[in-house]
Amino acid sequence: MKGSVRPACPPCAVADKPTVSRRTCLVSVVSSGLGLGLSGLPLSAIGGQVEEPLADSVRGALSAAIANHAPPVPEFATLEARLAHLRWLGAMSDRLHRKKTDFQTRIEFLQTVWYETRRAGLDTTLVLGLIQVESAFRKFAISRVGARGYMQIMPFWSRLIGDGDPGKLFNMQTNLRFGCVILRHYLDRERGDTFMALGRYNGSRGRAEYPHAVYAAAKNWVHPDA
Repeated sequence: MKGSVRPACPPCAVADKPTVSRRTCLVSVVSSGLGLGLSGLPLSAIGGQVEEPLADSVRGALSAAIANHAPPVPEFATLEARLAHLRWLGAMSDRLHRKKTDFQTRIEFLQTVWYETRRAGLDTTLVLGLIQVESAFRKFAISRVGARGYMQIMPFWSRLIGDGDPGKLFNMQTNLRFGCVILRHYLDRERGDTFMALGRYNGSRGRAEYPHAVYAAAKNWVHPDA
C-alpha cells in the first residue's frame, strides 16, 4: 500500500439522473465496448444484495464503520508515495473522462473511491470494476430491484446499519462508504474468497457470471501505482 488514510451508462440516459436501471446500464456497457468481457453476461445474473439476519456484534461493527464520516484525506509516509498516488489519480481521471466530464467531480469521485477502498482494506482496481458493472459510474442509477447509486446499495442496508434514510444512498461518499463496508463484510464472511464475496454482493452467490464480469471490467482500471 503506497498511502494510508486516517481511520475514520453510457448513452442509455443523461448522466447523473435518477432513472437509470442497472439492467439498462449493463446492456449499454456491453454494446459500447466499455465493459470488456461482459458480452456473455446474461441479464438474469443481475441481482442485488440479499437481506440476511445479522448478529448484534456484526450489526454494531458495520454501523460503526458506516458512521465514521472522516473526510477522504489521504496521508503519505513519503514523497514518492504521494507522487505515485498523483500518477494514479491522473491516469484514472483520463480514463474516466468520458463518463464524468467535469474535472472536479471526477477527481472528487476518484479520491473518495481511493480513500474508501483503503479504509476498508479493498483492492481499488477491483472496486472500480465493480462500480463500472453495477452502475456504469452513474450517481443516480437505480436497478429494477431498487438498488441505488454507484455501488447499487439495497435500501434495507440503511435500516440495518445506517440511519434509516435510503435517500442518502445517492450521496457519493455515503454510497461508496456503504458499498465498501458491505463488500468487506462479504469478504470476511467468505474468508477472503473474492469470487464468492462478489457473488454474494450481487445476490448470485456461487455463479460465475457476475464475478467474471467484475474481473473483466477491473482490467480497464489497472495501473502500476494503484
